[in-house]
Amino acid sequence: MPKVWIADKMSSRAIEVFKARNIEVDYKPGLSDEEKLSIVGDYDAIAVRSSTTLKGELLEAAKRVKVIGRAGIGVDNVDVEGCSRRGIVVMNTPFGNTITTAELAVAHIVAAARMIPQASESTKAGKWEKSRFMGMELTGKKAGVIGAGNIGAIVCDRLKGLHMSVFVYDPFISDERASAMGVTKVETVAELAETVDILTIHVPLLAATRNLINADIIGRMKKGSILVNCARGGIVDEDALYDACASGHLRAAALDVFATEPARENRLFELDNISCTPHIGASTNEAQENVAVQVAEQMADYLLSGVVSNAVNVPSLTQEEQRLLAPYLLLAERMGSFIGQTMKPGYSRVKVSFEGKAASINRKPLINVILQGLLSQSMEEVNAVNAGMLAKDRGIDISETGSDSSDHFATLIKLEVEGDEGVRTVSGTLFDERRPRLVNIDTCEVEIAPVGNLIFFQNEDKPGVIASIGAVLADAGINIGDFRLGRREDTGSAVALIQVDTPPSQDVLDRMSELRHVLEVRYAELGDM
Repeated sequence: MPKVWIADKMSSRAIEVFKARNIEVDYKPGLSDEEKLSIVGDYDAIAVRSSTTLKGELLEAAKRVKVIGRAGIGVDNVDVEGCSRRGIVVMNTPFGNTITTAELAVAHIVAAARMIPQASESTKAGKWEKSRFMGMELTGKKAGVIGAGNIGAIVCDRLKGLHMSVFVYDPFISDERASAMGVTKVETVAELAETVDILTIHVPLLAATRNLINADIIGRMKKGSILVNCARGGIVDEDALYDACASGHLRAAALDVFATEPARENRLFELDNISCTPHIGASTNEAQENVAVQVAEQMADYLLSGVVSNAVNVPSLTQEEQRLLAPYLLLAERMGSFIGQTMKPGYSRVKVSFEGKAASINRKPLINVILQGLLSQSMEEVNAVNAGMLAKDRGIDISETGSDSSDHFATLIKLEVEGDEGVRTVSGTLFDERRPRLVNIDTCEVEIAPVGNLIFFQNEDKPGVIASIGAVLADAGINIGDFRLGRREDTGSAVALIQVDTPPSQDVLDRMSELRHVLEVRYAELGDM
C-alpha cells in the first residue's frame, strides 16, 4: 500500500480522498527540520503547500518518493530539476484557484468604481459623506483584460454579465477564439489602454511582462479610468501608478499583488484612491478545499495507475527510450521554438506530420515538446507535460499524421502552424540519426542546424539583396557564421537563414526589413546543441 505524507496544513478532504482510494496517509504539518528528516524516507509521496521546502538534504533523504504534489500553482519550494533527475513526478493544481482569483478581480473592479473601501472607512469614522463618494456605473463601460487564459477568460465572462463591452489583449488567442468568447481582440497593450475605462491584468510575471504597465501605458489610459492588478507584482510600475493616482489621471487603482511581498510598507498606501489586499486571490474556503482535493486525486491516480496530471516536469523515460528519442526531442523542440519566434502568436491550428522512421517512434513526447517550444516564448510554466493542455485551453486545434515513407529523407517531421498571420511551415530531419537539421521553411528547401542566433528573411529573388543584408550586419559589427539560401522558382521569391555570432538589435532587424526587395525579417534564438 502506498504511503503519503501531508507535510503542510491542508483541508481534511485530502485525507478523505487518499483513504477512499486505500492509500495510507499521515497528516503531519508543522514539523521541525529534524523531525522531517527523520520520517521523510518512509513515504512514497509527499503533499505540500508552501511551508515545506523539498530541496537539498530533505529531498535527498526522500529515497522512496515517487511523486510530490503541490496544492497550489507555484513550485518554488520544490527542487523540480532535482526531482526530474531522480524520476520524481512533481504535480501542481493550476485550476483550483482560478474562479476565486477571477472573482476577487471583479470585486476589486466594483469596489473601485463605487469607492466602497473609502466609503466604509469614512462611515465607520462617524462621517456621512454621500456627496463625496460619487461612483462610476459599470453598465455600458468598456473593460480591458490583459491575458485571456484560465483566470482572464472567467473575468471576461463575469464582466460581460455586468453588461460591459470587453476588449482583450492576448497574443496567444486567435481571432476565432476571441469571437467564440464574445470579446474584441486588440493588437497591442497601448491600444487596449487607450480604448477602455477599466483595465485588469491576468498574465504571469515574465521578462516580457515586467513593468508591462509602465508610465507610457498608464499615460495612454483615459483620464478617470481604473486599473486593477490581481495577477503578479512587478507587472505594474508602482512609481508610475503612484504618480497617475496622485495626479488624478487615474480615478482609482486596486491591487492584490506588489513588487515586494509581504508589502508591509509601500508608498502606494499613502493614496486614498488606491485600495489594497494582501495577495488573497486564492484565499477562500472553496479554493483551499479545491486544491487539496485536486492534489490528492492526482497523486492517488499516479500512485495506483501511473496516470500523470498537471505535472510540471517531464515524466522519466527508460534509458532505451531516452537514447532513441533524445535527438528527435531536440529537433522537435527547436522546430516549435523557431516558429514560436518567427510567427506572432494567435495560433488556431497546429498540424504535425511524421514520415519514415519518425512515424514509428513514440510520437506523443514529440508533439508535447513541439508545443512547448511554440508556446514557451511568452507563457509561464509551459513544459513538455502541460503544453498540450495549455494549447487546447487556448482553442488551438492539434492534429498529427504518420506515414512510413518519405520522399527525400529516411526520417522527417513536418510542422505547420496556422494563426492570425497566416500559415508557417518548417520541416526537420536527423543526419546520421543524431544531428538535427531544418530542411524546409515555408515550402522552400533550405538546410541549416537549428542552433544559435538565426535571422530568417524572405525576399523577392532580385540581385543585390544578399549584399545589402550583409552590409547592414557588417555596419553593426555582427559576424556571419553560416548563410543558407533557398529559392522558389515558380514565385520569384527566396528565403535565407543567417546564423550570426551575436544577437542583432531590433534596430538592425528594422534596417534589414526596410531594404529594397526584402519582404519579411524575423529572428530566433535557438540555443546550443
